[in-house]
Amino acid sequence: MNTANLQLEGLYVAVAALVEAIRQKGLLDSGEIEQALLHAENLAPNRTEPMPEANVAAIKFPARLLRVANQAATGGEQLSFEELTRRVSRLQGGKAALTESEVLELAEDQIRDTDA
Repeated sequence: MNTANLQLEGLYVAVAALVEAIRQKGLLDSGEIEQALLHAENLAPNRTEPMPEANVAAIKFPARLLRVANQAATGGEQLSFEELTRRVSRLQGGKAALTESEVLELAEDQIRDTDA
């Protein structure tokens, strides 16, 4: 696996832990965190040019993963990155859910695009 992918995975887990600490300290409650992350998810793919749905999903992936981590932590769960990605794939609403490998592939595509 590309080292950048592992670093990004570590970053997601670290940010999820920080979000949980913010909630535990009472700086923001889980609903406020959810709203901030949902706002970020909605802002992230705003581009002047249309982009493929897979790219939009890749851009939304970090905010979705952190929303799932926030919801899990509120329920007392500490989830691995793999389990977080599985749950993100279930967030796809009325669309066919992505498999874990598809979610990871989208994340890898996003990293490649960032590195380019």
